[in-house]
Amino acid sequence: MIKRIAVLTTGGDAPGMNPAIRAVVRYGLANKIEVMGVFRGWWGLINEELKVLEHRSVSGIISQGGTILKTARCPEFETKEGQERAFNTVKKFAIDGLVVIGGNGSFTAAHLFGAKYNVPCVGIAASIDNDINGIDYTIGADTAINTALAAIDNIRDTATSMERIFVVEVMGRKCGFIALAVALAGGCEEVFIPEKPFDLEEACHNIVHGNLAGKISWIIVVAEGAGHAEDIAKKITEMTSLETRSVTLGHIQRGGRPTAFSRDIALNLGKAAVDCLLKGEKDKAFGIVNGHVASVDFATAIKKKEFNLEGIYSLIKTLT
Repeated sequence: MIKRIAVLTTGGDAPGMNPAIRAVVRYGLANKIEVMGVFRGWWGLINEELKVLEHRSVSGIISQGGTILKTARCPEFETKEGQERAFNTVKKFAIDGLVVIGGNGSFTAAHLFGAKYNVPCVGIAASIDNDINGIDYTIGADTAINTALAAIDNIRDTATSMERIFVVEVMGRKCGFIALAVALAGGCEEVFIPEKPFDLEEACHNIVHGNLAGKISWIIVVAEGAGHAEDIAKKITEMTSLETRSVTLGHIQRGGRPTAFSRDIALNLGKAAVDCLLKGEKDKAFGIVNGHVASVDFATAIKKKEFNLEGIYSLIKTLT
């Protein structure tokens, strides 16, 4: 019987984590479950940094970006000693289940920890990269895309006015989801992503050809895992003799008020995660599939996600 659960946010933060925390706490309390918040992810579980969360503990956080529970990378959790200390915390505080809000790395850790120590763990998919396998949409992805898109729309104004080429770097070390989404929605002329080799000479040829035909501005979106905007901009200037500027959007994509879509996802997934533990189920990650709340096993969720890269890239180039 579930009497007490704990919720934690791990890995990179994503807009919408706070609404997810709010849903876990208030839905848990509505079902007569005590909810503890673990601060700074796995680090907090190792170091007993927990506190009981009440109804008022999560007041006013639904519109806030980031996470009130904080998050941190935790190499110690990869060690046997760290895991044992975390398990001792679970036993000491009589925690019957963990709700882990995070992405691929967070779910890998939860999957291994839960299996090793028989601790029921469920996950809420929160990742601006939207890179959880088997899940269509994660908490934070929509907000991050719209944040980057707003910046690109502004850059388009000055690119047109000043007749310049801009290279805009967005987040995505291993995944080009954000880059593809904003390049398509922003009407950008080119996109470089880590999953697809790019030909800079061909891109420069297209720029020069377009310039001769009267095209006065050009925006290239690059995911950080494919290259750095500043380096690419310098090479374009050298190869085309056309003025090129670089912009790195950086961590503004992680922050900010979550969109209605990110909030709605978070609130529904928070409820689903608590229900899962109440049913005696575990080792599942929750996200949105075909427009509805759905779960996938952790073992499936942590596999590499495949995107329709060629289809989206082809459409971007067709509409240029």
